[in-house]
This record gives sequence, structure tokens and C-alpha cells, in this order.
Amino acid sequence: MLKEFREFALKGNVVDMAVGIIIGGAFGALVNSLVNDLLMPPLGLLLKGVDFANLFIVLREGAQAGPYLALAEAKKAGAVTLNYGIFINVLIGFLIMAFAVFLMVKSINRLRSASEKQAAPPPAPQSKECPYCLSTIPLKAVRCPNCTSQL
Repeated sequence: MLKEFREFALKGNVVDMAVGIIIGGAFGALVNSLVNDLLMPPLGLLLKGVDFANLFIVLREGAQAGPYLALAEAKKAGAVTLNYGIFINVLIGFLIMAFAVFLMVKSINRLRSASEKQAAPPPAPQSKECPYCLSTIPLKAVRCPNCTSQL
């Protein structure tokens, strides 16, 4: 059983998957840093510190009657709330994150396609054209199979 497990664990697909998961975790940390450290501060300045987290609708009053000035106050009172402001914050964060990932993947694909164009030589021709009947024939042919001309 140990031998079978070792064979399974050392198969190419499992190792590739493990590498992908590790790189994915590191890539996630990179994208989080990009969003939180580089994109969110200027966006916060642009929105002048607007925080949607305290936007909510009270569905049922809590033990203490409202109005509640903050979501934490409503939760403390035991009120049932519809927290659409938190959803807006998460949605904005998602859109920024998705756009950042899009930009990173786009630049990676641009670099990859540029390197592939440089690395790939054109394939050698596998056929030629008969000078008499203009049909396509194998490169090593000495007689055309269509018009029987000697090449």
C-alpha cells in the first residue's frame, strides 16, 4: 500500500497540481497586496473615505428600540438587519480584485506570446507543387502521381 501511495504521489499530474496550488496561493497573496496596498488607498481618497459598511435596513427592532446609527449598534441591540452596505463593499472589492487579476493575466499572456513568437521557427515544408499540373505532391517525389511528369 505504501508503494502504491508513493507511485500515486509522484505521478506527474499530482506533482503538477501541488505546484499549481502553491503558486496559486502565492499569486493570491500578490493580488491581495496589489489591491489592498496599491489600489485601495487611492480609491479611498477618491471616495473621500466613504464607508458603505453602515448602510443597512432594519427588518425587526431589537431589545432596544432604534434608530440605530451604526450596524454594530443594531447588532448589539439584537435587531434583524438587511446589510446591503457590506454587500456593496464586498462587490467593490471583488470588482477591483477581478480587474487587477485581468490586468496581470493580460500582461503575462502578452509576455508569453512574445516569447513563443521568438522561440518557434517556421515548420519545414512537407510538400511541393508540380511545375506541370500545379498539384501538391510530397517533397521527395520524383514523378508526379497526377500527371506522371518526371520531376
